[in-house]
Amino acid sequence: MTQMLPLKPLIHFKGWRLSTVWLVVGLFAFVLTLEYLTPPDYVFGYLYIGPILLATTRLSRRAVFSATAIACFLTLSNIWWPASEIVKVPTIADRVIATLALIVTGILGDRNRLYQQALLHQQAKLQAQEKLASLREDFVSALTHDLKTPLLGAIETLKAFKRESFGSVQATQHPVLDTMIRSHQTTLQMVETLLDVYRTDNEGLRLHLAPVDLVEIAEEVAKTLTDLAASRRVHISFNYGESDFRKFLWIQGDALQLQRVFTNLLTNAINHTPRGGKIEVVLEPGSSYQTIKIMDTGAGVKAAELPHLFERFYQGQSDRHAKGSGLGLYLSRQIVEAHNGTIWAENRYPTGAMFAFRLPTLPVHVSETL
Repeated sequence: MTQMLPLKPLIHFKGWRLSTVWLVVGLFAFVLTLEYLTPPDYVFGYLYIGPILLATTRLSRRAVFSATAIACFLTLSNIWWPASEIVKVPTIADRVIATLALIVTGILGDRNRLYQQALLHQQAKLQAQEKLASLREDFVSALTHDLKTPLLGAIETLKAFKRESFGSVQATQHPVLDTMIRSHQTTLQMVETLLDVYRTDNEGLRLHLAPVDLVEIAEEVAKTLTDLAASRRVHISFNYGESDFRKFLWIQGDALQLQRVFTNLLTNAINHTPRGGKIEVVLEPGSSYQTIKIMDTGAGVKAAELPHLFERFYQGQSDRHAKGSGLGLYLSRQIVEAHNGTIWAENRYPTGAMFAFRLPTLPVHVSETL
C-alpha cells in the first residue's frame, strides 16, 4: 500500500495530460470539419491557434511543434483538396498568411512557456534562499540569546575572584582580572548588539518616547567608558559650543536606545584613536535639530568606505578599523532613523574622523516647562 502512494500524483498527471491531448484532437477535428465543408475562400485555419495555445500550456515542446506543423499542413492542403473549383490567387495568399500566423503562434507560445518555466524556477530559488536566510537568522538569534548566560556567569565569577571571594589575589593579578572582565564584557556587548539587530529587523524598533536631554545621556555614557578610555590612554572632552557653560539639548526620544547610539559611537572612536589621542564630543543646539558630533584623532576613513559604514555587517579594509561585528554602526543608524534623525560620517583635516547625528528638537514650549 505504501509503495502505491508516490504513484498517485504521477497517475493524476498522466490522466490530466491525456485529457488535454484528446481536447486538442477534438478542437482540430472541429476546425478541420469547418475547413473542408466550406469553400477554400473561407479560411478557418486561424482557429487552429486555440488548440496550439492549449498545447503550449499543458503539453511538451515536441507536441506543440507537431500540432503547429499539422495545423499548417491542413490549412495549406485545403487549397487543393477537396478540389471542387478553381483556386484563386487571393485564396492562396490568405492561406499562406494564416499559415504564417500559426507558425508565429507556435514559436511565441513556446518562448512564453520557456519564460514561465524560468520564472517559476527563479521564484522557487528565491523562496529557498529566503527560507535559508530565515533559518540562519533564527539560528543566530537563538545562539546569541543562549550565549548571554555563560558570559554573564563568567563575568560575575571574575568579579568574585577580584573581590577575593575565593581567596587572596595578588596585586599583579588584578590587572589580569580587569583585562579578562573587559574582554568578556566586550564579547557580551557584541552578542547583545547582534541580538538587538536581529530583533529589530524582525519585529521593528519599539521606542518609548519621552523628553530627554542629549547632554545628560552623553555625559552618563562617557562616565561608563572611562575605564576603557583610560586603558587606551584616550582623553574625552565635551564642547558645548560658543559658551563653556553646560547646555541642554532636549528632544523627544527613547533614552535607552540613544544611550546605545552614544555607546557605539564613543566606543568606535576610542578603539580607533591612538594612545595619547583625544576625542571631542561637540553638542550643538539648534532651532530645528540638535546635533551631536564625536570627533577623534585616528587615521580617518577611506573615502570609498564612507557611504557603506552604516550598512549591516560592513567592515572596512582601512587600517583604522579594529576587528568587530560590523553591527554597532548599523544599529546606531536604525535607532537614529527611528527617531526621524540622520547619521553620517566624514573625515577631518588633517587627521581623524567625525561621526555625527542630528535629531529633531523638542518644541520650545515643551522644553521650557522641564
